[in-house]
Amino acid sequence: MNKTPVIVIVGPTAVGKTKTGIELAKAFNGEIVSGDSVQVYRGMDIGSAKVTEEEAEGIPHHLIDICEPDEEMSVAKFQKLAREAIDEIYSRGKLPILVGGTGLYIRSILYDYEFVERPVDLELRARLEQEAELNGKEALHARLQSLDPKRAESIHPNNVRRVIRALEVALNGDSQTTDSTPSEHYDYKLFVLHADREMLYERINHRVDLMMEAGLVDEVNRLVQSGYRDAQSMRAIGYKEIVPYIEGRISKEQATETLKQHTRQFAKRQLTWFRHQFDGIWVDMGNKPFELSYKSIYDEVEGFFRKFRLF
Repeated sequence: MNKTPVIVIVGPTAVGKTKTGIELAKAFNGEIVSGDSVQVYRGMDIGSAKVTEEEAEGIPHHLIDICEPDEEMSVAKFQKLAREAIDEIYSRGKLPILVGGTGLYIRSILYDYEFVERPVDLELRARLEQEAELNGKEALHARLQSLDPKRAESIHPNNVRRVIRALEVALNGDSQTTDSTPSEHYDYKLFVLHADREMLYERINHRVDLMMEAGLVDEVNRLVQSGYRDAQSMRAIGYKEIVPYIEGRISKEQATETLKQHTRQFAKRQLTWFRHQFDGIWVDMGNKPFELSYKSIYDEVEGFFRKFRLF
């Protein structure tokens, strides 16, 4: 079986994944597949650090801006779309480069995650819809709260459709997954970018300041005004911290500091996850100039993929 070659760039936020991916794409005739769970949403640009047209330097990016903020994006759906994009890129003689920080999304592509969706229980759905009509949406949400407090916290009682779906999952279960072995479909080289914690945190703080200057508050306000206040996507870091400021509950300074703190905590969790879930080459992006760190990645890629004759 001929395997599809894929370069994989993972790492915490603000470590330099976007720039690294673009430089590799320019050097090796590649295209980028985004592995980010927030960049899939239209209109969520600044808070997700979505690549700009200028930053992309003409390199095509896939799986960005593919759904509205209130649409659900599951791991199963992302896996399907990403694998289709990778195959399509390779079919044109291009090198697929998977770049992102959402570890579960990326792992679902590289490993044999199998999703077995349970059939919809129409009888249960009808009962829940009737319950909402008879007892009210608050009572329905309270039932979800008792069964799955974490999920209930992320869903507003007014969003009856999502409350019912969450109750269906809580009562009947959802999908089953297996991921014991790497996919036989890909021959990949994976790099984990990292940096000294203090340096990474400085970059994160600076990035947040730049986001605020670039209009993050206006972006979040537009999303709220468009009716996405209670969408699951708005629970993402970069958005949930700004909403309280828009609603007048905290100051802009408090919102900014909270966003910095949450982003730093998230970066720490990302590194821990990558350390336990991926067997890759760790590349220090903090203690030397970018060009030197990139050169080590370039050399590995050139050696590993020369056999595919893509460049």
